[in-house]
Amino acid sequence: MAEELENKPAENNAAQTEVTPEDVQNNKVFAILAYFGILVLVPIFAAKESKFARFHANQGLGLFICEVAWSIISYIITALLIHSWSFGLLTMWSLISWLVWIGFLVFAIIGIVNAAQGSTKPMPIFGKFKILK
Repeated sequence: MAEELENKPAENNAAQTEVTPEDVQNNKVFAILAYFGILVLVPIFAAKESKFARFHANQGLGLFICEVAWSIISYIITALLIHSWSFGLLTMWSLISWLVWIGFLVFAIIGIVNAAQGSTKPMPIFGKFKILK
């Protein structure tokens, strides 16, 4: 597996982080954990020196923050719709909310696949934000 990473052609993408094959091999599990909600804290604290794990922890943290923010917004809007007795709007809102959650799941899967492949390709939308140093 290490030979595959060493022989992998370097992609000319300025947004990608330069990592060593050893870093990828040693920290792949931490990078994958970054996309499982609160487990993003594991690579943040356990793999501080790994550029690979840190890259994926940054993306996973951005995704997790958006998920928490969406949960709060969704809860508030749902509560308001329930109290207003507007069940038609509540049904539409429930559908919208589930579609957003499916979107979060898709982004998490993209991140997990990238981490498992040893790639530091930024995710769409969430890859633009740098939260961790």
